Amino acid sequence: MSSPVASSGAARLASHRVTADGYPLNNGGKAIEIRERICIGLTLAFVTACGPHAHIPLRPANLPDALAPTDSGAILARRLAPILYVQRDETFPLERVVAVVHPNRRVIAYHLLWRDDVHGSWIPFTVPTDEEVLWVGYDTTYAPVDVWTYWHGRVLHTPWPKAQVAIDVQWGKHGSMPRNVRQSDLPKPRTLNFFYAMTIFGEPDILLGDLTRKGPLCFCHSYRRYLQFTRPVTIGDRIDAVVRTDDPRPVLREVFGRNYSNKHQWP
Repeated sequence: MSSPVASSGAARLASHRVTADGYPLNNGGKAIEIRERICIGLTLAFVTACGPHAHIPLRPANLPDALAPTDSGAILARRLAPILYVQRDETFPLERVVAVVHPNRRVIAYHLLWRDDVHGSWIPFTVPTDEEVLWVGYDTTYAPVDVWTYWHGRVLHTPWPKAQVAIDVQWGKHGSMPRNVRQSDLPKPRTLNFFYAMTIFGEPDILLGDLTRKGPLCFCHSYRRYLQFTRPVTIGDRIDAVVRTDDPRPVLREVFGRNYSNKHQWP
């Protein structure tokens, strides 16, 4: 019959058995916690190291396919270039603009390269910049009569009243809309209500993105402010190149970098 002392000693020995990696069993919770912290730290280090980083090349001095400034196509592209109205809290700058004059149709494409997208920028191997596209159609008098914009996988279209083309640019994601478009006309579920909700429920995604590049920590304002497109950006004098082609991809790779979104070429 064992004594109380012997029993208590056995209990103490049992509680201090060690695991294979040297942690006492009664400290198993600490061991798990340490491993979890190590995993989290390694994950964050991996995301920061392998997350995408924008590598926008230097502006090429001579593009063999670029139109001369005095070419009629280059003059028209600059004259019909839209004015962008950017949401007042936008943080990502517009880095590059390429205008593409279609050789057979009365349409000019304006490819816009924004520094980044607010969502998903931390995901390894994703495209580290944000390309958006809009198109201006003109008539025989060279007046703008149609506008198309790329809107999250869809192309929006509206007739235009032969006046200066104006485009509203969504905060953070840079989806392009004809100026003062009715919200009810946006395709569901790609509405501004939905994207505003994503700035709230997607906050962890936004914060992760800030680990790989400087960006916003949140959209910390109301939905009403989300709809305020009040900062004008003229792009006519910011065009990096004007080309006449139906396949602008070689030029876009030269100006935007090889790794860009490669969205729709024509509406």
